[in-house]
Amino acid sequence: MEFAIKLVEKIHYLAYDPGVTPREGGLPGLDVLKNVISSVNLFGIIAVVGALAVSALVWAWGHHSGGHQAEANGKKGTIGAAGCALLLGAANGIVAFFSAMGTQVH
Repeated sequence: MEFAIKLVEKIHYLAYDPGVTPREGGLPGLDVLKNVISSVNLFGIIAVVGALAVSALVWAWGHHSGGHQAEANGKKGTIGAAGCALLLGAANGIVAFFSAMGTQVH
């Protein structure tokens, strides 16, 4: 009976603290994965620069030609591209923030 109680206590403890924490160097290829993700992030930033330029041109063209739909679409594209640039640039900080918040959950 005492063994069963200790087993239940151990399982109860593991439910709250399984002892798993992020550790660098546990798997091979981590450097390659970091390089791939960094390259994807750079590609995204370059694509956003292009989207921002095209959207700004559509916005200006719509404004000067009287095309209200083109102007509105240019504004939406510019705001969307700026938001994407913000998220791509802040990706490391956002993940670090929520990871740190997650470690405080008990």
